[in-house]
Amino acid sequence: MTASAADRRIRSLRPPKPHVDPYVAHGTVREEERRPDGRIERALTVFLAGAECPFTCSFCDLWRYTIDGPTPPGALVAQLERVLADIGAPAPDRLKLYTASNFFDRRAVPPEDLPALARLAAPFASVTVESHASTIGPGVGAFARMLRGRLEVAMGLETIHPVAAERLNKRLTLARFDRAAASLRADGIDVRAFVLLGAPHVAPEESVEWTVRTVAHAAAQGAAVVSIIPVRGGNGEMERLAATGEFTPPTLSQLEDALDGCAHIPGAAVTADSWDVEKFARCDTCLAARKERLCRINVSGRPEPRIACGACGGR
Repeated sequence: MTASAADRRIRSLRPPKPHVDPYVAHGTVREEERRPDGRIERALTVFLAGAECPFTCSFCDLWRYTIDGPTPPGALVAQLERVLADIGAPAPDRLKLYTASNFFDRRAVPPEDLPALARLAAPFASVTVESHASTIGPGVGAFARMLRGRLEVAMGLETIHPVAAERLNKRLTLARFDRAAASLRADGIDVRAFVLLGAPHVAPEESVEWTVRTVAHAAAQGAAVVSIIPVRGGNGEMERLAATGEFTPPTLSQLEDALDGCAHIPGAAVTADSWDVEKFARCDTCLAARKERLCRINVSGRPEPRIACGACGGR
């Protein structure tokens, strides 16, 4: 992919990338996840090290977890073998393989590694991978047929705000996302979506509304799970946009508003990403209780009263 002027600007503002070993996974997370039918699954997420995504989205901070150049053949297999050797039995219900890039980009996941990755995933009933909607093609169905379990593909929808969507440098149209989701469903592949809270170029007073509207669109396109992800700074571009008034970091209160506002949306399990949520909090007194509330709702899907706090009033 030829680098645009926006690509070059965004990359020039990044701080130095930490060294990443292509043969060592970044880590794992075990958690419970809710499916649209209310079932609770045990999920193991493996954060794999590999090639950087070529799309250079303005809000992205995942580039720091990637290597320079393409992923060496066999590296992902070696990473996953080491991780799975330590998980014990029985295996969780779902395996999530997140590469900080695109699973169906040949530079990120060498095609010759797919059969071995599928064999390693055999003990799991379901497998989730993430990839840009533009990478969805015949290779997705081919990988799904290699798996013993059911495949789910997570795609970033981010926002349906017409101005913001155009300016995220994601090179994604709403029509392209919708076609990719329809193609996956037609192949019997589940869809998961990522939606931003606090997307740049969206007025802060409209942020929650556009997040809820975007979640509703993802659900209408058949997304089984939709994750609301607050936009984080630290990549240089977000700081530039904040200085020009085009980005306002989201707050914990907005994350609560967004998750609560999605309670009425049918067909999808909607969750709030609570990782590093401390960055969005304005009050240490109620932070722990509010984070626990979000995590409970993520699993149960049931609305709960907001946490009352005399120190900040729940702001």
